[in-house]
Amino acid sequence: MSSPEPRPTIHIPGTTSHTIAPRAGHRSDEGTLRYLRAGTGAPVVLLHTVRTQAEHFRALIPLIADRYTVYALDLPGMGYSEIVPGASYDEPAMRAGVKRLLTELDLHDVTLVGESMGAVLALTTAADLPERVRRIVAVNTYDFPGGIARSGLLARLVVGGVLTPGVGPVIAGVEPKAALRRILQGGLVDKTALRADYVDELLQVGSRPGYPSVARAVYQSLPSLIAARSRYPEVKAPVHLVYGEKDWSRPSDRQADKELLPAADFTQVPGAGHFIALERPDLLADLLNAVE
Repeated sequence: MSSPEPRPTIHIPGTTSHTIAPRAGHRSDEGTLRYLRAGTGAPVVLLHTVRTQAEHFRALIPLIADRYTVYALDLPGMGYSEIVPGASYDEPAMRAGVKRLLTELDLHDVTLVGESMGAVLALTTAADLPERVRRIVAVNTYDFPGGIARSGLLARLVVGGVLTPGVGPVIAGVEPKAALRRILQGGLVDKTALRADYVDELLQVGSRPGYPSVARAVYQSLPSLIAARSRYPEVKAPVHLVYGEKDWSRPSDRQADKELLPAADFTQVPGAGHFIALERPDLLADLLNAVE
C-alpha cells in the first residue's frame, strides 16, 4: 500500500488552494495543476523559481492582495501539481502549464510576476498570449549558463552530480536538509530570509513519489531556458526587469537581456541576491502597488 501524498504545511492567511484538471483531448502528459488564490482586483500571476513552489511568495501575497487577485501557481510537477511519469519539464512544457492557468481561468489584463525560472516563463508566456497580458515583472531571469551552480561549491557539486548519467537519479533522490538549506542560502544576502518551516515544506515536497525525477529534469532544462531568450523581443507588454545586486547573473547577462528588451524598465536592488521574493517582498509589493 503506497503512502498518501503529503499535504502543504504552510498556510498563507487569506489564500485558498485550487486545482486545474488536465484538458480532455490534449497532451497525454498534462497533469493537474495546483495554485493558490487570494485577494480581489486585477489578476496577478506569480511564477516561482527552480526547486520551489507557490509558497515561495508567502510574504509577498499579503502585501498585494488588497489590490489584486493573486494566483500563485505550482509549475508542472512542482509543489503540489501532479507528477506525470515521463512528462517533459523543459521551458515549452512549463510555459504550457502557465498558459493553461491563464486560459482555463480566462484571465485578462494580467500582470505576470516571475522570479528566476518563473521570470523566463513570464516573458515567453507574454509572447504567446499578448491579448491576455498587461505587464511583466521579471525578477532575476534564470537564462544564463551555470544557473544555480553559481550559488557556490556545494551547489556545483550537487547539481553536477544530479546531471551525471547513471548516478544522477540516485543523487537527485538524496536531499539532506543541511545541503538544501545551504544551497538556497547561496541565493540570499540575508540568510535569515530562508525560514526553517519553508525548508521543511520543500523537503516534504521533495519526498513525493517521482519528485527526484522532476527535480533532475528541471535542472536539465536550463539549456531550454537559455534558448527561450530568443522569444524576448516578441513581448509586446511593458516589462520591468528586476535584479538583485548579488544575483547569480553577471553584469554581462543583465546587459544582454536589456538589449533584447530595450524598452524595459530596470531596477537593481542593493544588497539582495537571487531570491528577492524572500529577501525583499516589500520592494516587489511597492513596485506592483504603485502602478495605476
